[in-house]
Amino acid sequence: MELQRYAIELAYNGRDFFGWQIQPKQISVQETIELALSKLFDAQKVDIVGCGRTDTGVHAKHYIAHVDLPLKWEEEVLTYKLNRILPDSIVIYNIHKKEPDFHARFNAKERTYRYFIHNQKNPFVHGTSLYYTKDLDLEKMNEAGLLLLGKKDFTSFSKLHTDVFTNICSLSHARWTRVNEHTIYFEIKADRFLRNMVRSIVGTLLEVGEGKIAPENVQTIIAKKDRGEAKMSVPAHGLFLWKIEY
Repeated sequence: MELQRYAIELAYNGRDFFGWQIQPKQISVQETIELALSKLFDAQKVDIVGCGRTDTGVHAKHYIAHVDLPLKWEEEVLTYKLNRILPDSIVIYNIHKKEPDFHARFNAKERTYRYFIHNQKNPFVHGTSLYYTKDLDLEKMNEAGLLLLGKKDFTSFSKLHTDVFTNICSLSHARWTRVNEHTIYFEIKADRFLRNMVRSIVGTLLEVGEGKIAPENVQTIIAKKDRGEAKMSVPAHGLFLWKIEY
């Protein structure tokens, strides 16, 4: 049977999922989409490949996956039918035909994450932003963020005992932005990220903002290559995979 490779552009609220990747006895975004596709393609097993992992509770505003499917429907029809089956926490924006060698993960050049924080109780951002009331010095936090840039070993900000071949990542952007008096976010861009990396970086920069550590201490934390050096890791619900670039 002739198969066509498709790129799927989607977004999801991670609150109800144990991350993107299929987990034993737990519901994941990947499994939910695969089951929906299987229903549309006569109960055939369908495997999709994502642009990367997201941890339990992490959201994605812009996520790309690829899949090989029979030429059964036009892309617009397939998009419509998938959205009818999938829960409200997942949306398919577009489905495009791609060359057979397109790979959602390995062809990605840069990934951008954002972490949102609010300092006033707000039911409308509950579950998608961290409620954090301590005073923060954004200038010092951005000073520390500049020290993260470049090609470095980020072992100190990685979850222990992962199966990656290297902990070296190349960061091109790391900056805090104030949206209004009650909302800030951290945006970080790199060629790749380690598990728990963004959340532990945000936690360390919050300690800088509170005055617990000096901005230049970030260099020492990186140099130690010891996860114990970056102690604080923020909760998952404020984190979004924001953009994938190819």
